[in-house]
Amino acid sequence: MSSVKRLALAIVQFLAEQKQYGNLLPDAQESLEVAVQCLETAFELSPDDAASLSVSKSLLDIFHDAVASEVSSMPDEASEESKAQAEKLKNEGNNLMKSEQFNEALMCYSKAIELDGRNAVYYCNRAAAHSKLNQHQNAIDDCKKAINIDPLYSKAYGRMGLAHASLNQHGEAVRCYERAVQLEPDNESYQSNLQIAEEKLKQTGGAERLPGMPPGLGIPGLDVGAMLNNPGLMSMAQQMLSNPNMQQLMNQMMAGSSQGGGGLESLLQVGQQLAQQMQATNPELVEQLRRQMGGPGGPNPFDPTADSEPKDPQ
Repeated sequence: MSSVKRLALAIVQFLAEQKQYGNLLPDAQESLEVAVQCLETAFELSPDDAASLSVSKSLLDIFHDAVASEVSSMPDEASEESKAQAEKLKNEGNNLMKSEQFNEALMCYSKAIELDGRNAVYYCNRAAAHSKLNQHQNAIDDCKKAINIDPLYSKAYGRMGLAHASLNQHGEAVRCYERAVQLEPDNESYQSNLQIAEEKLKQTGGAERLPGMPPGLGIPGLDVGAMLNNPGLMSMAQQMLSNPNMQQLMNQMMAGSSQGGGGLESLLQVGQQLAQQMQATNPELVEQLRRQMGGPGGPNPFDPTADSEPKDPQ
């Protein structure tokens, strides 16, 4: 707790300095005063703590040191010749991505990074290749490198959101998409992905899914929550279950299951008749469900691995 309290004290001291020397307007100074009081109350800071818990450097100095360390760790500036070769490799990788040769594209992007390690686009494009190969953690790492080079790179946040969503880390995905939308407010793809990630997070009650656990009761791509909230589907299900023939089939299925045989065959028969009746009753609803489950008729809008960004890499 002492480390956390020392950090809180450093923040309070930084805010107090900004209030005194930051040339802020009266409203801004008042806001900082409220923030200081809230932090002091939350972390039980007292005037005596300033002497016993203060750190040797101010928070702003610590931040400057950290930024300087990041800059010094970056590769040296590439020569114009190396940059030209790297750009050629990037374009080759883009063409390989279009032809779905993802491993080969990954190699091209990696060679481009070796030649010019300060280009954020190369890391972001390699992240896309990693995602296509289901190497989602590698994609996240590359997106972070791209953002370290260019903190305003919206596509890197968007692709990192896709990678987190693919790992069922919906909270992280929401945060990435929120940042992407902030940087590019008119991008409908980021807005849509943000909404989907928020819905997924809501379905899990704010908790992340366990790694490898697919949504929809183990059926990849099936969003049971969305289906149960679909009025058209529920109305159709009620009508079919009230059908005498369907009730008879259900009774036969239950009887076979209780006797230790025939349950699977009856279940398949019921499923086939349900599908046939749904298709005949409301083909538009069937098409909507097919799209949701990623079957023929369209991409699955709930599939976190579906890259809904423009298909042409940079």
